[in-house]
Amino acid sequence: MATPSGARGVTSCGSAAWARPATTHPQVLTGARVVLPTGTVPDGRVTIDGARITANAPQGHAEVVDVRGHWLVPGFIDLHNHGGGGASFSGTADDVQKAIHTHRLHGTTTLVASTVTDDMDVLVRQAGLLSELAEQGDLAGIHFEGPFISPCRKGAHSEGLLRDPDPAEVRKLIDAARGQARMVTLATELPGGLDSVRLLVEHGVIAAVGHTDATYEQTVQAIDAGATVATHLFNAMPQLGHRSPGPIAALLEDERVTVELINDGTHLHPAALELAFRHAGAGRVAFITDAMDAAGIGDGRYLLGPLEVEVSEGVARLVEGGTIAGSTLTLDRAFQRAVTIDRLPVEDVVAALSANPARLLGLADRVGSLEPGKDADLVLLDEDFALKGVMRQGVWVVDPQLA
Repeated sequence: MATPSGARGVTSCGSAAWARPATTHPQVLTGARVVLPTGTVPDGRVTIDGARITANAPQGHAEVVDVRGHWLVPGFIDLHNHGGGGASFSGTADDVQKAIHTHRLHGTTTLVASTVTDDMDVLVRQAGLLSELAEQGDLAGIHFEGPFISPCRKGAHSEGLLRDPDPAEVRKLIDAARGQARMVTLATELPGGLDSVRLLVEHGVIAAVGHTDATYEQTVQAIDAGATVATHLFNAMPQLGHRSPGPIAALLEDERVTVELINDGTHLHPAALELAFRHAGAGRVAFITDAMDAAGIGDGRYLLGPLEVEVSEGVARLVEGGTIAGSTLTLDRAFQRAVTIDRLPVEDVVAALSANPARLLGLADRVGSLEPGKDADLVLLDEDFALKGVMRQGVWVVDPQLA
């Protein structure tokens, strides 16, 4: 993997070098506009005791932190992320930790690691490594994007390594993940696609329709079989047509489907973003990064799986062919863009970045909102929606008092 010379980013390897001391006394964050599931509280307060949000702090022992003039929102949850900080989730354990930390600095407190198409033996080995990190709580699980995708819509995946979604091979990846497989992206129109969707549902794994050349009718069949996610809607699938509506129409219209959107200004025109919110509704949208190694670090040449990528002015493209190759997005930028450029309500953006992915992952009892009993995962934003603080499980990753 090549890192651009002179780039500044995370340079330490290993989580110990990044850890801050845990909070030993309760904190009360006061004065911010706090976004709750019931709406925004203009002069709110959030109490943290240890790793959890609590209803009340023990009297006389809490540190009061005045955060007036800021927004307080739940920590972001990324369902689809390949790396960052010059490191990939296809790399070593230290690479994975570096990528995790890079995105935590940008507000992502819960993260699913995405793989990219490779030889099956390589994916099985990587699943074993990622599952260990998920078991210790650093990741929320594994998303396999490829190799079961269409060569017609391969995007930045190596065509020679693609294969039909044989349920036996899908099961091989699930088993390698040791209970930590959260999602598999499939071109469900391929031979074995529908059977693989049913297998995933049977094992409690999300089946996602993506990198697909499916028709409208074939996509409806996949949803009826149990598929519940659209992998980066609009991208790597047929365009919406008036005679052949394709997968986009089927995925937008069905209330069982959550649609992923990459809101970086490159992958989607603002009108496409508005279309998705209007037809799916704010409760069915999940903002993702689809980030690759360059996220949080800068331009240069990188590897995405076995393919070489050139990043220029923040846009990642394959060196050979020029296809867009993931993004350099971080979720704090997705939030800021959604509110300031796309003019979406803050509450809808919070749902797309926190509540909706938490519900999809089955983690809504722990994360996704600022409610008592949940993890103290939160992000502090200034009036211009720039990130000023990040807390994960009661520990400041980005301390607003030091920023």
